[in-house]
Amino acid sequence: MKIKRRAALKGLAAGLAAPLVLRHAALGADPIKVVGIHDASGGLDIYGKPMIACLDFAVDEVNAAGGLLGRPVQLINYDPQSNIQLYTQFATQAATKDHAAVVQGGITSASREAIRPILDRYRTLYFYNTQYEGGVCDRNTFCTGSTPAQNVQKLMPYIMPKWGKKVYVIAADYNYGQITSKWITKYTRDGGGSVLAVDFFPLDVTDFGPAIQKIQQAKPDIVVSALVGGAHVSFYRQWAASGMKSRIPMASTTFGGGNETLILSPEEADGIVCAYSYFQEIDTPANKAFLEKFHAKMGPNAPYLGAELAMRTYVGFNLWAEGVRKAGSIDRMKVIEALETGIVNHGPPGTTIIDPKTNHVTLDVYLAEAHDRGFKVLQSFPDQPPSDTQMVCDLQKHPNENKQYVVDVKM
Repeated sequence: MKIKRRAALKGLAAGLAAPLVLRHAALGADPIKVVGIHDASGGLDIYGKPMIACLDFAVDEVNAAGGLLGRPVQLINYDPQSNIQLYTQFATQAATKDHAAVVQGGITSASREAIRPILDRYRTLYFYNTQYEGGVCDRNTFCTGSTPAQNVQKLMPYIMPKWGKKVYVIAADYNYGQITSKWITKYTRDGGGSVLAVDFFPLDVTDFGPAIQKIQQAKPDIVVSALVGGAHVSFYRQWAASGMKSRIPMASTTFGGGNETLILSPEEADGIVCAYSYFQEIDTPANKAFLEKFHAKMGPNAPYLGAELAMRTYVGFNLWAEGVRKAGSIDRMKVIEALETGIVNHGPPGTTIIDPKTNHVTLDVYLAEAHDRGFKVLQSFPDQPPSDTQMVCDLQKHPNENKQYVVDVKM
């Protein structure tokens, strides 16, 4: 996929690479700088490219309407190439050289936790727009993606009555997969089921033959995947090739976020059930209007937006922009205080409301099934709060908190 006006990074030897995208509308005032840090290359580019496209579109949309506070928004996009070292370098550059008003970025929780302390140190506002495992408690960080109490809590009660109560979990081997697997186990047991095993895989694993043999031997009713990244797409191919797809149904907390339904054939993907705060197929006037504008602007390079991550990036930028408007300033603390009034975005995914207790969001959640290189939406659940993070985080009482809690999942 080609990203509009993208230039290649020159590599680490050249020091901090030049921004991939640097543009602003000619509004006759000093620009407000926004930095995006998303993977346009590397193993996580399946998520990063649509996120970049939505951030580009959001900035263009604001500038076309006159900018913010009478000033253009200047977007600087960096490609960390799925490399944590580059994430830290670009976060430092965003804060110290670019003097960004906000950073919108990070995909994996590992990349978020590389960025977050740097932006805290330099007092640069940060929006993390990815569905994740919950628990971040940091007044400087706003998390706009769904968390397990919003997505897993809807997924497991749907699939267990449908398919059975013996569950086998496969997950990425870092904090997202490790913590999310605990939530999958909790909601499985809450429904009277049992988890037969949980297997973790590093992000670069591509051979799932031994894992598939273990699943065959365990004979679960359901496989639940929390796999992440381009390498892990191999699992779905190998699962179908083994003949297991027709025998054991599958659900996932991550499938579709990287447009896997386009990468795989319908024979490999169809039938996998997921829960997210957005699918491109949501049939609402707001989503239809957005997609019409998005495709008109992006033309043949418009990516399929799949599930959640790209759209949350669009919503995250617009939440920040509304905070700026309400504050009448780009001053970090003034914008934070404005956001903490409970700013609302009525956008393509539905209603998103900032929760001032956690700097997470209340949002609408959808269940959908992979179908014919896309998704078929099955159910919707409006106004789902981030109740998992609310269990451990109260920024109104403790505004100086700055950590990620691992929620004590009672199982």
